[in-house]
This record gives sequence, structure tokens and C-alpha cells, in this order.
Amino acid sequence: MAILKFRISWEEDDAIYRDVMVKHTQYFTDLHHIILKAFEFDEKHDATFFRSNEKWQRGREISKAVYEKNYVVPPLMMDEVLIGSEILNTNQQFVYLYDFAKSWTFLIQLIQVIKNADANMELNYPLVSRIEGVGPMQYGTKGLLGPNFTDIEEKYDLTEAQDGFGEEGEDADASDLETDDGLSADEEEEDAHASDEEDESDEDAGGMFDDSTEAY
Repeated sequence: MAILKFRISWEEDDAIYRDVMVKHTQYFTDLHHIILKAFEFDEKHDATFFRSNEKWQRGREISKAVYEKNYVVPPLMMDEVLIGSEILNTNQQFVYLYDFAKSWTFLIQLIQVIKNADANMELNYPLVSRIEGVGPMQYGTKGLLGPNFTDIEEKYDLTEAQDGFGEEGEDADASDLETDDGLSADEEEEDAHASDEEDESDEDAGGMFDDSTEAY
């Protein structure tokens, strides 16, 4: 038995990677699960591995399931293929694709083979042995705010307000808006100005508003 150490790099930034260790007798399903755990992704979506070469060209798939798409050759199944059976050289490479709608892509390279005599067989494999860089958030902002974000979003209708705009017409000029009295803002301002002039006239005459006078 041997322990295989793989470096899993995020395709968009190879400075962000995780080292994982698996037994060569474990299956690609085990590698699939430990990659998601390493990057703190859930397991709700489709996934597949590709055999690859030094140029990261994609070859035959080792897939979680047979999906409705065109295959050059039928895929192998993750839960049937031993990881060790696909190691053809000391720098073996694979490409891992998760969530076909989002196309999360990770580059996998074998970086070390630890023989049984040197391996710590008391550890629970597969495992994450090294973490470098802050990984991508699977669900963006929602991932940062947690599962309650959906409830907040629905309560305050954040989906419609996210661009800073409301319904059509709400960003009209203030001069076009009507007050509760049916007047535009400009008309109300003119009316208030006229009232102030009347107030000044009343004060000059020594008059005061009585209780029956409507204030503006």
C-alpha cells in the first residue's frame, strides 16, 4: 500500500491550493469528497474528473454519474475506479470539474508517493495536509452571510433593490414628484413661499393665527 499526495490548485489562481493525501487503494469518489471538504464546498452538484497531461488537456472522464451530454468515449465511474490504477507516472495530473453551471475547475497533480513503510497508517485517509490561500466562496455573498441570508433577502426584497434602483419612475426629478395635496414639489415650494409672505403681513398688522387657522 502507498499514500498518494496530490496538490489541488484552483484554476483561476494557482497560489490557492490544498494538499490532500489518499490511499492508492481508495476510489475517485474519496478524492472527490476530500477536494470539496478542502475548499469548503457542499456536495449538491455534478462533478467529474478528466485524465490529463502536462498541458492540462482533458482526456477520458472519471465521472460521478453518466450525464446527458455528448461523450467521445463513455466515462468511467468514480466509485468503480481505484486512484492507484490511474497513476501512470510520478507527476500524474487530472482536471476536476465541479458544478457544471458554475464550472469550478481545479488542477490536480501528484506531488509525492509515500511507501507503506514510511506512511502513518494510523491516520484517517483521505485527509487535507496543507492549505494555502483563501479559497473561492462557492456562493459568493450568500456564502459569507450564511444560510439565513435567503430569508433576509426575501423579507427586504434585496433582489430588486440590489442595483440601487426601484420601480420605473422612482428615480424621477424631485420637481416631478407630487405631494399628498396633489401638488408637485415646485408648486408646494411656491405655495409655502406665498404663505410666508402672508404670515409676515399678519405679524406687521399685529395679528396672530387663531386655533382655527390651518398651518402649512
